[in-house]
Amino acid sequence: MRRLTLRSAFIALAAVLVMVAAPAWALDAAQARAIAVGDGDARIAALQDAVARADPGLATFAQALLDDSVKTTATGVFIVHDDKAVDAVTGQPARLPDDAEDVSNNNRMRGALQTALSGLRLVSPELATRRAAVDDLTKGDADPALLPVIAKAIARETDAGLKSRLERLKAAAQIAAPDRAQRLQAIQLLSNSGEPTVRALLQSRLAPDAETDLELRAALAHAVTQVDGRLAWGERLGVLFTGISLGSILLLVALGLAITYGLMGVINMAHGELMMIGAYTTWGVQNLFRHFAPGLFDAYILLAVPASFVVSAAVGAILERGVIRFLYGRPLETLLATWGISLVLMQGVRSLFGAQNVEVENPSWMSGGIAVTSNLVLPYNRLAIIAFAALVLLATWALISRTRLGLFVRGVTQNRRMASCTGINTTRIDTLAFALGAGIAGMAGCALSQVGNVGPDLGQSYIVDSFMVVVLGGVGQLAGTVLAALGLGLMNKMLEGIAGAVLAKIFVLIFIVVFIQKRPQGLFALKGRSAES
Repeated sequence: MRRLTLRSAFIALAAVLVMVAAPAWALDAAQARAIAVGDGDARIAALQDAVARADPGLATFAQALLDDSVKTTATGVFIVHDDKAVDAVTGQPARLPDDAEDVSNNNRMRGALQTALSGLRLVSPELATRRAAVDDLTKGDADPALLPVIAKAIARETDAGLKSRLERLKAAAQIAAPDRAQRLQAIQLLSNSGEPTVRALLQSRLAPDAETDLELRAALAHAVTQVDGRLAWGERLGVLFTGISLGSILLLVALGLAITYGLMGVINMAHGELMMIGAYTTWGVQNLFRHFAPGLFDAYILLAVPASFVVSAAVGAILERGVIRFLYGRPLETLLATWGISLVLMQGVRSLFGAQNVEVENPSWMSGGIAVTSNLVLPYNRLAIIAFAALVLLATWALISRTRLGLFVRGVTQNRRMASCTGINTTRIDTLAFALGAGIAGMAGCALSQVGNVGPDLGQSYIVDSFMVVVLGGVGQLAGTVLAALGLGLMNKMLEGIAGAVLAKIFVLIFIVVFIQKRPQGLFALKGRSAES
């Protein structure tokens, strides 16, 4: 026995329901025949007339036509499924005559049938079905023939948001109506919209052969201007959000560097690779959850954050103990040594995991976004990173300013000899401080894995920008790091919209060079190991 397709099952179920309640079918023979037989224009006109009256049984008949399941004879119209026929008028089982012929539909007729089905779904008792129908109808040009059924849907609709969308859909259909008053009313209603699709519709009506009335053309032009103004605000807010988003990422990346470079005076060119290690740790935790706890996959990020901190901090502690502790006070040598370490770490990752990027999947609760306007959606993963950056900043500030470890770090930074004389183990504090900066870099890598590719070269994309943030903000100053990160993020995104991505980077670099020339200490005064001298 052949397996039932979803559409065939739908038709069969509809036929059974109709046999139980035959009076609800109510599609008369003349209507069914006019829709199924004749030239395209006449069939479409008959279909639109039936849609306007929202005739019961029309949805099942239209779906059957789309499925090529309708046959006709000189006297009847039948819906055939699995060699079993029902009368398209009564819905009762019927014997299919030998001379029955298939109904063929061209693309134009199929489009009309699909539009009719969407229109009929507007009066469905299910809210989700009605929303899907509105979505389908707003993708293309609204058919004026649907105005009666749209009006019925508006009268019945109880959901305020969907009712507003139906009003706009009605206006979109009226804008091409023969009646001049209806077109003017539609233009006035659509001018209050802020959707790109509405702007495209209004613009299309400004074509010379679309609207010839001079007064209505002036109204259309004014409506396009009003919609453009609302869309422009969405674009401005979008630039502001992307600038803050980029600034939060730069802040996460630069926070660890503000400790290792700002407080400790170490030019750590391997900082980006510590971020990369955090991102790969996130990928590893994700895979562990996927294989051993797939039901808890959405919670993997809660373990990935501390895991990326611990792994990167451990690598940072090893680097400090093995190499960097011997190079304090020699910035150029730390630069060269850490640059070599960065190459070793990148090659090690390539050897272990391959040169190709690995896939890190967002938890389901970080997928999607909040629609603020029609042309501005705030992604959940970006919002999560902004919140995460704020939490990491708060935790770092509290650790440096309000804890015993932070007091020791600040004491060693300002005067190593005096701190040693008070009993502080300066060597241990150096290791802990460097591990802290490396751990924060690891968490930055965890965050970056949620918005971009994870590969061996991940850190190279951010190391220069993070150094610029630290230098611009003032070496060793968390407040300066915050202002510099957000300022550079906003400046970069604003300039991108004007000059493009490459020129924006160049302009930002020129700005930083000029700023440092005028104010070498950055936004805030320098505090660090140089205070010893």
